[in-house]
Amino acid sequence: MRQPLADAVADLQPALTTLARELHADPETAFEEVRAAGRIATLLAAEGVEPRVGVHGLDTAVRAEVGSDTGRTIAILAEYDALPGIGHACGHNVIAATGVGAFLALARLAASDPDAVPGRVVLLGTPAEEGHTGKEYLAREGAFDGLDAAIMLHPYAHDLADHVWLGRRTARVTFSGVAAHASSEPEKGRNALDAATLFYTGIGLFRQQMTPGDRVHAIVADGGTRASIIPEAAALDLYVRSPGIDGLGALSARVEDIARGAALMAGVEVDLAWDAHPASLPVRTNGPLTDRWVAAQADRGRRALPLGSVPASTAASTDFGNVSVRVPGIHPLLAIAPAGVALHTRTFADAAGSSAAMDAVADGAYGLAAVALEYLRDDALAAAVRTDFEASGGLVDVPALFA
Repeated sequence: MRQPLADAVADLQPALTTLARELHADPETAFEEVRAAGRIATLLAAEGVEPRVGVHGLDTAVRAEVGSDTGRTIAILAEYDALPGIGHACGHNVIAATGVGAFLALARLAASDPDAVPGRVVLLGTPAEEGHTGKEYLAREGAFDGLDAAIMLHPYAHDLADHVWLGRRTARVTFSGVAAHASSEPEKGRNALDAATLFYTGIGLFRQQMTPGDRVHAIVADGGTRASIIPEAAALDLYVRSPGIDGLGALSARVEDIARGAALMAGVEVDLAWDAHPASLPVRTNGPLTDRWVAAQADRGRRALPLGSVPASTAASTDFGNVSVRVPGIHPLLAIAPAGVALHTRTFADAAGSSAAMDAVADGAYGLAAVALEYLRDDALAAAVRTDFEASGGLVDVPALFA
């Protein structure tokens, strides 16, 4: 079945390139991807597939399905939100085009031979990954119910079969003190900015004892209004990240201790509010599905390197982790830029619109389609995928975590 898939991807490549370039030229940030969702829906409709926009509680989510109700169901995910100020510096235009391309290649195969694609293929357009957890919102509205597996990819500066993705929580820490004249009667005040400074310093000192792989980074969001007034309020926004769910919980507790200690030293009150958007969990990569990705990329002349080929210190976070603990999944990386080009930079944004990225769209679409097709057709593979998922921890009740 691989040659018909390759032929379908080659025929779709002009349309996929157009989609990737249009998304790149017209970036939209989280929850505002109206035009992106519309472009995807238009392409699906042009291919004879009925899209649904505004599903599972998010106005810019997209869903389409092909295949039969018998057999297994696999979802191919597509992201399309951009970063404020620097556009597609994470290459989500490439993610969208590869996901849509893989889905449409399988749709064409199923249209020509219904027996070729047993089971069902779902395309899920997933908004708001950047700084948010759109996939968790979708999950809580049933987007992943009834799925047996879910796959996607991410552009990068290397071809990687697997890489470390950290769990992430966000928090706002607010210190409340007492205002006073900073010169006339400062002793009557309680300086909230002092507490914020102590907290920020405490986080910095804590880094020596952090578990390797853990991260904490923060900004002072509010430090007062005038230098002549002792600040009665100060606030910091922070991220905590860890490569494990248990580690994420332990790191969160340590940060809370430091916040309380800073408040006690400054004589003020503190409120720590976690997760205005739900936490992102570490990605759990499915081994048997990864093996099939590596083989499919070899068909395209790419060598997808194993876990550890790039230092774990380069790890970031993604809400696909929340999917990967609900159903088996993979989140490999596809090279579109020279080695050394970092995500979330203007250089990577340029790479996401380059000819190399457009060529990579075809390779990625083929790879995802091949993995999905083999999963649907190969019972032994499907059994191995499920065994690996259960051995790695099985289903996690995500909403109950950190409650």
